[in-house]
Amino acid sequence: MSAYPAYVMGGLCVVGGITGFARTHSIPSLVAGVGVGLLYLWSATNIRNGTANGLEGAIGASALLFLSSLPRVSKGPVPAILATTSAVSGLYYGNTYYVQRA
Repeated sequence: MSAYPAYVMGGLCVVGGITGFARTHSIPSLVAGVGVGLLYLWSATNIRNGTANGLEGAIGASALLFLSSLPRVSKGPVPAILATTSAVSGLYYGNTYYVQRA
């Protein structure tokens, strides 16, 4: 199992939230992007260290990002990419969780 997808998703979400705020002064973009990004980064650190709840946090962050991006998927490439990458990340960590618990 690798923490790299969670580190990448966390970094992209934090940068995306800050960029969204810088472009449109959208507080929800800042809070959501940084919040989900920090959840991914926390999960990645826990996965890397082998401590509890890392996989669950990554799955939760992926679900939050996917569900928040899905209604806007037809409004441009950014929501579509967010929905796709969060789905892939969620499937990766969901499968990893399933294999470890089985």
